[in-house]
Amino acid sequence: MQYTTHYPSPLGDILLAADEIGLTGLWFEGQKYYASQLEPAHEEKNSSFHEQAKEWLGVYFSGKEPNFMPPLHLTGTPFQLAVWELLCKIPYGKTTSYKEIAQNPAIRKALSKMSAQAVGGAVGHNRISIIVPCHRVVGANGSLTGYAGGIDKKIKLLTLEKVDMQNFFIPKKGTAL
Repeated sequence: MQYTTHYPSPLGDILLAADEIGLTGLWFEGQKYYASQLEPAHEEKNSSFHEQAKEWLGVYFSGKEPNFMPPLHLTGTPFQLAVWELLCKIPYGKTTSYKEIAQNPAIRKALSKMSAQAVGGAVGHNRISIIVPCHRVVGANGSLTGYAGGIDKKIKLLTLEKVDMQNFFIPKKGTAL
C-alpha cells in the first residue's frame, strides 16, 4: 500500500509517496509524469518516511546539503535503476551530462546499445525528484534541457546549490523543454 502527503516547498507544492519500504515518489504539482506509478488505491496518510523526506527537503531548501538520505524504494527497469543510482552519486552543487552518464561502464552493461537519449529517458522518468538529483544532469553543450519539473525549477534548484550557471543556457527549441 502506498501513502501520500504534501510538502509546501518554496518552488511549489510537492506530492510525496511512500510504502512500507521507503519513499516511492516526489513530484512537483503538475510536472511531467506527475504521480506516475502511484497506486490507484493509495491513501492520504503521513508516515515516518514522509517525515524524513520533509526533514531532508527542509534542510535542502534552506540552502544546505542534507547529511542524510531518507529511505528510498526505487522501482523501475534494471537500466532505470542503474541510471538513478548514478544520479544519487552526483555531488551536491555539481552537474554532469547525459553523455557522461551514458559512457559509464555500469550503464553500458545494462543495455546493448547506449545513447544519451536513452539515459535522458531514464532520467526523465525518475520518480523521486530532487532527492534523486536529476536536476543536476545537463546537456553536454551546457543546455539546461530535460527536467520534468520544468526548466525554471531546474535553474532554481541549481542556483540554490550554488552551481555556477555561467556556461549553461536554455535551449530555444527541442523535445525536452
